Amino acid sequence: MNIAIVGTGYVGLVSGTCFAEMGASVTCVDVDSKKIDALRQGIIPIYEPGLDDLVARNMKAGRLNFTTDLAECLGSVEVVFIAVGTPPDEDGSADLSAVLNVARSIGRNMDRYVLVVTKSTVPVGTSGLVRKAIEEELAARGVSVPFDMASNPEFLKEGAAIKDFMSPDRVVVGVDSERAENLMRRLYRPLMLNNFRVIFTDIPSAEMIKYAANSMLAARISFMNDIANLCELVGADVNMVRQGIGADTRIGGKFLYPGCGYGGSCFPKDVKALIKTAESAGYEMKVMKAVEEVNERQKRIVFDKLSKRFGGNLSGLKVAIWGLAFKPETDDMREAPSLVVTGLLLDAGCRVKVFDPVAMDECRRRLGGRVEYASDMYDAVKDADALLLLTEWKQFRMPSWGRVHSIMKQPVVIDGRNIYDPAEMKDAGMEYLCIGR
Repeated sequence: MNIAIVGTGYVGLVSGTCFAEMGASVTCVDVDSKKIDALRQGIIPIYEPGLDDLVARNMKAGRLNFTTDLAECLGSVEVVFIAVGTPPDEDGSADLSAVLNVARSIGRNMDRYVLVVTKSTVPVGTSGLVRKAIEEELAARGVSVPFDMASNPEFLKEGAAIKDFMSPDRVVVGVDSERAENLMRRLYRPLMLNNFRVIFTDIPSAEMIKYAANSMLAARISFMNDIANLCELVGADVNMVRQGIGADTRIGGKFLYPGCGYGGSCFPKDVKALIKTAESAGYEMKVMKAVEEVNERQKRIVFDKLSKRFGGNLSGLKVAIWGLAFKPETDDMREAPSLVVTGLLLDAGCRVKVFDPVAMDECRRRLGGRVEYASDMYDAVKDADALLLLTEWKQFRMPSWGRVHSIMKQPVVIDGRNIYDPAEMKDAGMEYLCIGR
């Protein structure tokens, strides 16, 4: 089966490579010629464990190709996925300009039937806008070419995207024609043979499922952070509370870990977009507004604990940060708590030295010379007045606290992810502050 995927960002590149691994002939398309040239040389623009090997294997097998010219492949593909970015606009709504540009390009160049599938995260109703844009371009050409629309939202977790694609909880496909459903069944047949769930819905429901899923997970995180903050005030231990409520099968234990807030490319953007979608429909999403408010407040909790510990005067302090990415196993710093915390520290007059296993280059791109860059986790804490743990990378989980204690100026540790044992920290002579305990 021949397919094209427009957009070689996180979703497009991972999806295209995994479809190729399942046996499809895939052409990935992007307007960025430098990115396409790099991909042809096997240079991967994102960090995702295992992706480089998968790309190389499928390029060698001839199943995965890269181009900047959508028109050249439209005549030979049966399905075109739109997987370009939909960043938040100034008002928080999803910016659909890239999606609609792809739609217009399809309309200007198609000369045979094709199924157009939105894989980008888009608000309800976007498939209708894509259909309209294609029809307008066909009308401008004075031709009538049949096509169908479908929605196939992605549910990939950064750091585990390949496993998520190949062994999914579910695949959601929204269609409005039998022909479109049959094509998508053919494409996903390898997964269906392994009894993974492929759920077919109407198109608006598929578009809503993506936003509803991410917003529910974001809500669980903000709820637990609210509970953690209350636990501190009333003397409860949020870890015990988490275990107690997570044991209820109606609730479960996932996404109940308190911390310094969620970030990344999905949750913040999708919560904002859902709120705006509701506003455009004349409805107020009060719960989601609270979720967003709690998360923005939570991103500064580590800084607030530091400020309280030092009596509100942080000027001149040297502060070490372990972890910059919004979560482990990615270099993605979009909406990361580290950006908020670093900004607050610099504004307060601190010297900041940072370390992350993979996000150092991304931090240099974002923060330049405003912070110092450590060669390793221990170099970061040398002569530091405080250490802030913001991302729970595995290598941070069992440090040599004796070594840390010996090289820090003041052995103060503020744990933004609650990964350390308070008793162990006390035995090591560390002054330990965490969240909800």
